Amino acid sequence: MTYDFDVPIARQGSGCIKFDRRPELDPFWVADMDFASAPEIIEALHRRVDHGIFGYPQAHEGLNEAILTYLQERQSSTVPVEQIVHLGGLVPALSLAARAFCESGDAVMTCTPVYPPFLGVHRDAEAELITVDHSFEDGRWTLDWDGLEKAVTPSTKVFLFCNPQNPLGRVFTEAEVIRLAEFCDKHELILVSDEIHCDLILDETATPHFSALRLPEPLLQRTITLLSPSKTWNIAGLGYAFAVIPDDTLRRKFTAARGHTLTEINLLAYYAAEAAYRDGEAWRLQLIDYLRTNRDLLLEFVAKRLPNMKAVVGEATYLAWIDARETGIENPATHLEKEAGLFVSDGAFFGWPGWFRFNFACPRARMLEGLEKVASAFP
Repeated sequence: MTYDFDVPIARQGSGCIKFDRRPELDPFWVADMDFASAPEIIEALHRRVDHGIFGYPQAHEGLNEAILTYLQERQSSTVPVEQIVHLGGLVPALSLAARAFCESGDAVMTCTPVYPPFLGVHRDAEAELITVDHSFEDGRWTLDWDGLEKAVTPSTKVFLFCNPQNPLGRVFTEAEVIRLAEFCDKHELILVSDEIHCDLILDETATPHFSALRLPEPLLQRTITLLSPSKTWNIAGLGYAFAVIPDDTLRRKFTAARGHTLTEINLLAYYAAEAAYRDGEAWRLQLIDYLRTNRDLLLEFVAKRLPNMKAVVGEATYLAWIDARETGIENPATHLEKEAGLFVSDGAFFGWPGWFRFNFACPRARMLEGLEKVASAFP
């Protein structure tokens, strides 16, 4: 079956934050796609709705089977079902980790630029935040190992890791992930690995994903790995993610931190996740091909039409991280809003002012129209 990603779908007035938060602007900001979800997911949701009863849900056997198969086939990991913790989203999981393993005055550590909630969840635990910038070496973003050693403190308890990295689009190598896990082990940190974009790698032969689930013992026992079908299959609004926590003690502390603060997981989210993992692979592969071409066209556009900007090749995600500091514009996102009517993500929210993030997961014609608007604002 061939899926058509060029079909425009009107989203204004549908209650989505991407288009309706600032309806006067053309949105290329928040990380959801302008593509309809896979037909297999939509059909599964219709079947569940047709049942007609929507009582309190729990993860059903079909979902657990689909997840375990996915972990085996896509992540090369055999995981007992007891190690899986179902969640209503990935951001709450970041907060849970901070609250579970930090006390007031402790610290959470991460590397910037990074998805904004990474820079805020420490407050839920009354903890401090330690950030270290990613470094750029040999044409690729990487971790600043010396910077990490200098910044870590005895009160640091949790390291929040984003792999593949948002907004940089970097897929970290096996050696890098193992080295980071060794750093966490040395300093007695819990490694929380957010891998929500791991099924959006644009060339898995060149840059394969190495999940924290594949770390050797005993490094694995200090990890919480977070996964979700939401970004890949465009079902973020349904609210589903899961954690894999091999160590029993860590898992108990993590789940206990929920208290009564989280709602029940959406009934339909369970069935959408099952369909994505069980039946969504053909759609995903065609999506990757489409996104890869969009990325390449975007990079070509920046190189030719935006001489005062730079964009490094993103190995994963559908989010371009663009350096606009040479334009001399203090806040390029605000400038684009005023001069071109565009809504892009401000780099300051990721910890790096002067940059902006551009979402290219949309029909190609729409992406190119958006890029033309960027060029018009920076003549």
